[in-house]
Amino acid sequence: MARPTDAITLLETDHKEVGELLDGYEKLGDGQLDARRDLAGRIIREMTAHIHIEETVFYPRVRDVGSKVKDEVLEGIEEHHLIKTALHELEGMDPGDERYDAKVEVMAELIRHHHSEEETDLFPRVRRALDTDELVRLAEEMEEARSTAPAHPAP
Repeated sequence: MARPTDAITLLETDHKEVGELLDGYEKLGDGQLDARRDLAGRIIREMTAHIHIEETVFYPRVRDVGSKVKDEVLEGIEEHHLIKTALHELEGMDPGDERYDAKVEVMAELIRHHHSEEETDLFPRVRRALDTDELVRLAEEMEEARSTAPAHPAP
């Protein structure tokens, strides 16, 4: 029988999917403005939903499992602020703008850094602190919260 998805597996899956979208964007050619707009839009939507479920469900639950986790959650919230600002600005830009690709590149660096820190530091601590049943319940709550995620990023 397959193990139910837990909160950390769910977030790691999100990270992988966003990483693949970022990789796909980086492979686009210079003249592919429509493809850039479409792929950037998918990244914006995915990251907006991902940040929403972390900030409304995951972070509030895990921040109290230890002082190191709390510090990592607070840092994550600050990183989210920067990412949401970049997402918001990108959403209002035209792919033909000379700064568009630079904005995507900076945003991608922020996202990859944030995801790497979570996977290396935060997630292992949370996995040690919470039992499997709690992590599965959190995943269920996060999926429910995803359905109410905002459509557009707000810094």
